[in-house]
Amino acid sequence: MTGDHAGRALRRLTTPRAAALAGVLFAVLCGTSILLMALLPRDPGSDGEWIRQGETQVRLALTLTPFAGIAFLWFIGVVRDRFGDLEDRFFSTVLLGSGLLFLAMYFAAMSIAGGLVSSPAAEGPAYTVEVVRFGRSIMVQTFNVFALKMAGAFMISLGIMWLRTGLMPRWLAVVTWLGAAVLILTVSQNLFLFLVFPGWVLLVSVVHLLRARRGLALDTA
Repeated sequence: MTGDHAGRALRRLTTPRAAALAGVLFAVLCGTSILLMALLPRDPGSDGEWIRQGETQVRLALTLTPFAGIAFLWFIGVVRDRFGDLEDRFFSTVLLGSGLLFLAMYFAAMSIAGGLVSSPAAEGPAYTVEVVRFGRSIMVQTFNVFALKMAGAFMISLGIMWLRTGLMPRWLAVVTWLGAAVLILTVSQNLFLFLVFPGWVLLVSVVHLLRARRGLALDTA
């Protein structure tokens, strides 16, 4: 092993510049998938009506979701990379854990919706109105109770890290805490509330990109 290393030059891995766009990609994909789900009929009028009207929307949202998840993982990586040696183990653990739990709940909620439109029926609608209502209720609860609360914990820990290290503007940390408070304290069945999180990720990504571009301009000046 040592001889192999001696025969070639080893290089340290660095974060790709394109990774900075991961947050923007997540915001677009996640926001679109949630918007598609939020625009579905809130209550089926007859057996299978919710499924018949919204099957195309649900399938499109399901197609976007895995790519949104991959982009979010890259976003977490970019955020942690910016801290470097300033990163604190305690807050980093909370940040990573809440981020992964958010992603798991996001995937679980979309899987429930996918299950409702993917199960075939031999004759007529696959589900009764009650089953569709129950499935949609579980989906909304998974989104607005569990996923959003984990998103709020993600935002709080990141806001504290920014404030203590001074890595990002103070106003961004304050906006982050306000957004986290909305997600954690608001009790709602409206899926449009979920759009707060991808909107915040988009804001953070834009700030990151602007600061990185400004730093690059100073280095080349």
